[in-house]
Amino acid sequence: MERIAVIGDAALEVIAAEGMRGLTHRAVDRAAGLPAGSTSYYARTRVALLELAADRMVELDQVAVAPPAGRLAEFLGGVVHASITRGRTRMLARYEFALEATRRPELRGRYDAGGAELRRRCAEVLAAAGSLTPEADTRVVIGWIEGSIFDALAGTGSVRPPDEEELVRGARVVLSGLGLGSA
Repeated sequence: MERIAVIGDAALEVIAAEGMRGLTHRAVDRAAGLPAGSTSYYARTRVALLELAADRMVELDQVAVAPPAGRLAEFLGGVVHASITRGRTRMLARYEFALEATRRPELRGRYDAGGAELRRRCAEVLAAAGSLTPEADTRVVIGWIEGSIFDALAGTGSVRPPDEEELVRGARVVLSGLGLGSA
């Protein structure tokens, strides 16, 4: 794996575990198992380190979105389940970035660009599933996805996170409400 990716992954781990205040060059070096000073070679300032981590988070989100035909609810339930299990660290870091971006304009653009790309891809999937208003329906679907993930990781639902079957049922309810019940 490329050194910058290793540093980005380690930065996301630090942010998820310790919050933005815990993000230091030394903490990232330790998390990545790199010699002291390695992170500062690639990201001289704290802002540069935040940007590197934000870019890595967006890069990790760029996976192919191609749900199987007629199985959109299963796909969405699987995406949310993966986010609260295998993707837990990245999602916790994402919430930290969302809050930090409200205070740091230099991060806002990067954070919003990643979110806009996810929304664009979601609208394409919903259009292919028969949505007549894919942009509006995307707001509803993303709202359900984001709410489900947040509740399972940081909300009251973290006491008993939903399993994949429960998430698929929730996705079916949302899709049915949008007139995409057979998707």
